[in-house]
Amino acid sequence: MVMGAVLLGFMALIVCYTRGYLLLYGDAVAHLGIARRILDTRNPGLVQLGGVWLPLPHLLMLPFVQKMEWWQNGLAGAWPSLACYVLGVAGFYRLSRRMLVPRWALVATAFYGLNPNLLYLSTTAMTEPLFLALLIWMVLLTVECVDAIRADQQSRVARRMIFLGLLIFAAVFTRYDGWVLGAAAWCVVSWHLWRAGELRRRVGASFAVFTLLAVAGPVLWLWYNQHFYHDPLDFLRGPYSAPAIEKRTSPPGSKHYRGWHSLGWALLFYTRTAQVVAAAWETGFAVMAAAVAGLWIALRRGTARASLLLWVPPAFYVYSVAYGSVPIFIPQLYPHSYYNARYGMEMLPALGLFASVAMAAMERRFAKARVRSSDAGSISAEAGIPVRPIYLAALALALANPLAMVYGTELVQRCAELLEHHPSNLLANYAPPLVLKEALVNSTTRVPFEQNLALVLEDLPPGAAILIEESDHIGALEDAGLALRQTINESDYDSWHAALEAPAEHAAFVVSFEGDAVWKAVEEHPEGLQELTILCGTGQPCARVYQSERFGTAGAAAGR
Repeated sequence: MVMGAVLLGFMALIVCYTRGYLLLYGDAVAHLGIARRILDTRNPGLVQLGGVWLPLPHLLMLPFVQKMEWWQNGLAGAWPSLACYVLGVAGFYRLSRRMLVPRWALVATAFYGLNPNLLYLSTTAMTEPLFLALLIWMVLLTVECVDAIRADQQSRVARRMIFLGLLIFAAVFTRYDGWVLGAAAWCVVSWHLWRAGELRRRVGASFAVFTLLAVAGPVLWLWYNQHFYHDPLDFLRGPYSAPAIEKRTSPPGSKHYRGWHSLGWALLFYTRTAQVVAAAWETGFAVMAAAVAGLWIALRRGTARASLLLWVPPAFYVYSVAYGSVPIFIPQLYPHSYYNARYGMEMLPALGLFASVAMAAMERRFAKARVRSSDAGSISAEAGIPVRPIYLAALALALANPLAMVYGTELVQRCAELLEHHPSNLLANYAPPLVLKEALVNSTTRVPFEQNLALVLEDLPPGAAILIEESDHIGALEDAGLALRQTINESDYDSWHAALEAPAEHAAFVVSFEGDAVWKAVEEHPEGLQELTILCGTGQPCARVYQSERFGTAGAAAGR
């Protein structure tokens, strides 16, 4: 299983690397930039981790992103993501074996591991592969810990709690849904341990460590925000928080997105996104129905109920869409756009596992009917439905699903040509893998703009100090291969604000984007700046590059 995941991961990397897909997401570029500036900046250190995105993904990229070539081509983010993909697949098979026989666990794992959207994200600097691996292993260890509590296995319970506490700590520092998931896992273990009687006393020390690890992550992050940004909730209400971004990117006077303060619409948008992300064409409806049926079966049987934790992240995102200023747009629903579709990936483990539970239950039901009919001396047409084809059909569908997601559009077009008519509207609306499509669509204007700006930056004198706001267009610095310590940017509070008060005296060159802080500083303090270049692009703010006529003189005067 592990070797198969390694092979698939490297095949995906080769395909995505050769086609230039690794840096399509602006968030992937930003994640790499944050990891890079921890060491490569005028003010290196933990302050560079930022106050909104959680730090663990950036720390994992840190050893790789210091190599300039890997930063520029995106491989610095691919290596940690590929490792997490392999760990996630291995953990998912092990979790599936807690609820399914080996052959059905293989079906569930094939559905999960072969998903093209997951394979694509596993080659990027996005956080989904890491969090999915943590999610799967947290649920697995919770299931194993609960089973050990029921079996009164003291040493096994103690070990599982410590490992689970470490995973909760890691998940809390990866994504905010990890906070809710960690709290839920702690509650499940605590509830079963409380009912365990004498065992509770014998593992008291391990439970204390487990609780400390579960609480330490949120407390440390609140402290970090308070210490560096003077607000413990800066990640919720600061200038880079989700509400601030939603307000800044919404057109003036526009209404809130559909799903705002509506759990019903939020549930529709999220589940529809999860269906399209997980399955080809419109088969996602069947997968979702099977998963809900599998959930009901698991609840009735009471086996591995802790695996229900796989449904915590979907609940978190439904709430976030409704009340957390986190819109999701997909082409299948109004406004027929692409935004945050990758959040549907958090439901992929639940869909794969519980749909397989439902199919395995169907197979067992038909097998029992077949046995009863055989005992009666005859096999009727109704009771004699063959059992093995149910499994073979499920395995075939799991293997065909990624092929249909990748090549479905081309196959539809070829069939239409053969039939000498246009495909129906239903087929014409088929979309390629949603997460990759979102990345392609949303990068069409940003990538060329940053590449053109990089050409301008490459012509500047080596080592020249540049005043620039990095948040939205750090990709231009990445493309140009400029060291971040060469720039004065918003990550260094003191030098940044001093430079905004007198741009020409603090930097040899100034790069402003229409509407940003540097743009406003140049409007207020234009003296000593000579405009060199204006660069505009469709859907992007115009960039202006200035040369200072005072920077060298100011430095010489300061030296005297």
